[in-house]
Amino acid sequence: MEKRLSEIDFQALCGRSFFPSPDAWEDQVFYFLLLDRFSDGKEKDCRDNDGIMTSTGSTALFQPADNGNAVSSEAQAANWREAGAKWAGGNLKGLSGKIGYLKRLGVTAIWVSPVFRQVEFQATYHGYGIQNFLDVDPHFGTREDLKKMVDVAHEHGIHVVMDIILNHSGNVFSYAPDRYWTRDESSGNYFMDPRWDGNTYPVKGFNAENGDPKIPFTQNPAASMKDAVWPAEFHDPAFYSQKGRIDNWDHDPEFKEGDFCDLKDIHHGFGDVDNFQSSGALKALCEAYKFWIAYADLDGFRVDTVKHMDPGATRYFTSVIHEFTQDIGKENFYLIGEITGDREFAYSLLEKTGLDAALGIGDIQNKLELLVKGKRNPVEYFALFRNSVLVNKDSHLWFKNKVVVTFDDHDQIRKGNRKARFCADSEDKRKQILNVMALNATTLGIPCIYYGSEQAFDGEGGEDRYIREAMFGGNFGAFRSASRHCFNEDSYIYRELGEILAFRKKEIVLRRGRQYLREISGDGVNFGLPQVVGDRMLSVVAWSRIFNDREILLAINTDSYNARNAWVTVDDSLHNEGSKLKCIYSTDKGQHGQGLNIEMRNGKAVFLNVPAAGFVIYA
Repeated sequence: MEKRLSEIDFQALCGRSFFPSPDAWEDQVFYFLLLDRFSDGKEKDCRDNDGIMTSTGSTALFQPADNGNAVSSEAQAANWREAGAKWAGGNLKGLSGKIGYLKRLGVTAIWVSPVFRQVEFQATYHGYGIQNFLDVDPHFGTREDLKKMVDVAHEHGIHVVMDIILNHSGNVFSYAPDRYWTRDESSGNYFMDPRWDGNTYPVKGFNAENGDPKIPFTQNPAASMKDAVWPAEFHDPAFYSQKGRIDNWDHDPEFKEGDFCDLKDIHHGFGDVDNFQSSGALKALCEAYKFWIAYADLDGFRVDTVKHMDPGATRYFTSVIHEFTQDIGKENFYLIGEITGDREFAYSLLEKTGLDAALGIGDIQNKLELLVKGKRNPVEYFALFRNSVLVNKDSHLWFKNKVVVTFDDHDQIRKGNRKARFCADSEDKRKQILNVMALNATTLGIPCIYYGSEQAFDGEGGEDRYIREAMFGGNFGAFRSASRHCFNEDSYIYRELGEILAFRKKEIVLRRGRQYLREISGDGVNFGLPQVVGDRMLSVVAWSRIFNDREILLAINTDSYNARNAWVTVDDSLHNEGSKLKCIYSTDKGQHGQGLNIEMRNGKAVFLNVPAAGFVIYA
């Protein structure tokens, strides 16, 4: 294990062939998983990477009767809730054994939560509390396990994007706060609160393995590899802003200089984006992440908390990483930024920094989810991809490969203190889960599945833990269960989504085509865009993808209990009156192969029937 960045032998690491980058990232289907919550490799009665049913293992497949088996008493429920705040047990070997599950679903790129070594004294199972930037946390396995997992993914044609953190380290030192007495509401006691005010705080010391800040806060402290922070370059106090925690998350420069709760902000440098002077800390981070690319043959990074970094720092990092990866033959290494806020901010930041794409969180997630639930007008979602004035580019060009689109994630910042997966609350919503995944997969942007959605996970609660269920069961399983895994390839959602993704892979129109929300009509005379009437829209929502001279028509039905009919407009110039569109997919298998006559209505239109809570594709 290297103790210093200077010990890395890049010449040896880079002297080999690397897995090639994809030609077009818009062709990919992402799957985002929290490693601690995905697989521990102990599941039985599921398929291995070759599709063979396994009989070994100790954890049985979840059955409907297992729903709630961990919360039948208040004591059990308390234990289940407590387990959700701790390490659950998912690891790299478990993920390696589930690559076939992802491949058969149609996934072509996995986004893995951070694997780096965490501070010992806190249960930062999510991976965002880094103590050693050059090691894998032992809860997850070893560096060799990471390399093996990537190799297995590549053997199955799946790219691997690693979640990384530039903004902060873990809780690697403790302050000696000298201002802001604050009352603890739970105990009534007062304490010194190190909250941001623009000034630095004195520091007690680096934290030891047990959390005791007894290690001198100096450049060369005597510390073991489990103490303080590593590699040794990160012992330099100048690497950290030392200005205390963020209190106002919208105040600039507070949200850039302050600590993410107890995670310690790293000082990247200073200056505007065009004249940014990088710090030693930023240069060290670049070297550390170059190491992981070369060591494990990674294909991309998801860069955490980009909003909280100076744009100049992000630009420096993207330039260094892109140059390095092009030099070793990964011509299209992808950098995806987590940029909270609206599209204007995300677009502006991508243009300034050179990041390849942004996560479509916030307005995209909200409008996508509520469209399918019949609570928002469809035009609000589709207009997100048509605002050429905003992006100063062709209406469709920027969004096809610059936005990674998902409807659920591990934070759900947009939902405040009540976290809830799409399927939470009601049977009505569970009926619509396939539709939201189909809409996500077949509209513009790079689609991303949040783990468990393909099994209709329904977690909800007042904290992040409730939307981070353990797919493999353990003590914090999905559906308020324990000791039951959910790798069910025979489940309805898994099978149908797999079929939809197979069509996406086959049809370039569904991956790269322009898109148009279509007008509908009940009488074939009066046409308009579907919209919410009262408190709910129960309607056919149809859209087209067009590429070159081909149109594919797609539609969902937001009514969970009744089939819906509508006349739907199609492109006037691409079709002749009397020609047909053929059904290539429907949730009602009886519609497969049926044809729709193209008639002269509102230009040209077809009469479409969509099953209850159904999805159809016509080409």
